[in-house]
Amino acid sequence: MRKYDTVIGLEIHVALLTESKFLCGCSTAFGAPPNSQCCPVCLGLPGALPLLNEKAVEYAVKAGLALNCNIHYFSKFDRKNYFYPDLPKAYQITQEAFPLCTEGYLEYYCDDQLFRTSITRIQMEEEAGKLVHSGSSIVESEYSLVDYNRAGIPLIEIVTAPEISYPKQARMFLEQLRLLLSYIGVSDTKMEEGSLRCDANISLKPHGSEVLGTKVEIKNLNSFRALERVLEYEEQRQQSILDSGGTIRQESRTWNERAGKTMSMRSKADAPDYRFFPEPDLPPLHLDPAWVALIKAGIPELPLERLWRLEQEWGLSRYEGTFLVNYPDFDQLFAELMALGYPSKLVVNLLMGDYARLARERGHLPAERLAGLLEILEEGLISHNQGKQVLEELYKSDQSARQIVSAKGWEVLTDPGQLKEVIATVLVDNGELVMRFLKGETKLFGFFVGQVMRATQGKADPELVNQLLRKELGA
Repeated sequence: MRKYDTVIGLEIHVALLTESKFLCGCSTAFGAPPNSQCCPVCLGLPGALPLLNEKAVEYAVKAGLALNCNIHYFSKFDRKNYFYPDLPKAYQITQEAFPLCTEGYLEYYCDDQLFRTSITRIQMEEEAGKLVHSGSSIVESEYSLVDYNRAGIPLIEIVTAPEISYPKQARMFLEQLRLLLSYIGVSDTKMEEGSLRCDANISLKPHGSEVLGTKVEIKNLNSFRALERVLEYEEQRQQSILDSGGTIRQESRTWNERAGKTMSMRSKADAPDYRFFPEPDLPPLHLDPAWVALIKAGIPELPLERLWRLEQEWGLSRYEGTFLVNYPDFDQLFAELMALGYPSKLVVNLLMGDYARLARERGHLPAERLAGLLEILEEGLISHNQGKQVLEELYKSDQSARQIVSAKGWEVLTDPGQLKEVIATVLVDNGELVMRFLKGETKLFGFFVGQVMRATQGKADPELVNQLLRKELGA
């Protein structure tokens, strides 16, 4: 029986895919020279007035609808006051009292179990600048530089309820969330560029208890691997403290990737007083229900819905469906080939096989080119093993799959008479092994099959070879 229950909640910051910032016209393009995409508004200079980006509001509403939230037609902006070097105005415009979206949820699979995690709120806010540390982390740095290009980029903060029970589940939640946001086109979700970051809150409580333990926050996790490793580490760290009779300190910690451990940043024993008050330069946000309905109508089929349809309509396995859902370019190709009438298993096996590797290296082939390969595979003109060779040639040549097979002489050998002659030769050449097989060494059967395939340069129909061999050996 386990001693503790783990309780995890996530706060995910998502940069919205707008061309300009939240409250000004500065570019949001990534990679520009430091401090080259700033203006009086995003720097908070005296007299500068913000102007709300409508596209950012649209994307926030779209995310809320996709996450099954209640969309509030009335919301307000607030100032969150605190001092930090990457916050040029010394306050952040956010939504504290009246957020845009509340009471949503996300469904996702983890270890073949369907979970539903509640989303308490989605609020709009502006991004801070970026600190560039001289060391590997903030706590190990002698100094930090500040780039304000990121300041003012529109964000949504997605806050979950403390309903996640173990680190892998947290990772799978975040993976599904990232996929959904990419599907609906509201963010590029590039974690390596900071477009999606996660703060994780974790606590331990006695098994079965209703009383939550002391919460520890780990800031700014920017990869799925980091999230899972951090939570695994914190589980062990907190359990060790509790087992030794100690108490957990409420604090914010950071992840040191190199050391493989979390490190204390600051104590949170007392809730900080951010002095929230209504933003005076932005009026309350009133949404037209008809506009919200129009946004809802434009939401495409979501990843989990697509997965279930691939399973139910096309008979794909969970593994096959997940592959297509996770790679929309392959899913699109699958849909195009299915529209041409080919069996779903034949199509998905082709896409998930050697083609997946070749496509990532060299790009996708047109559906019509792949259809020609599927056609001769379905006819049995070539074996699936020969299909790999044809794929390679389709990238090298303008010839169709059928033309390649004809020119190379790769047609599958299905003539029983010819195969019997080859089998007879193989058995004569390996008479001693045949005797051992007949005495009970049945594993030698695979050797004989391999020798026949080798003698026919891989052209023989494997199924027919197996049938004829078993008959000849009396197996």
